[in-house]
Amino acid sequence: MKPSSKPDLSSVSWRKSSYSNSDGADCLEVADDLPGLTPVRDSKNPQGPALLFTADAWNRFVASLGN
Repeated sequence: MKPSSKPDLSSVSWRKSSYSNSDGADCLEVADDLPGLTPVRDSKNPQGPALLFTADAWNRFVASLGN
């Protein structure tokens, strides 16, 4: 897969799972605002890097968690 330009994540809306602990530590945050991509970041380091998954790969990963 050929790398493309890095998307601008400064204006996306990040969310955490409703299963996250109350103090917000040890959580992943995901954003749904980018068509075709799902960025994932560490909630303890919101200014740090984000991993980018295709929306299809992320959906398959989440679906596999229930199996």
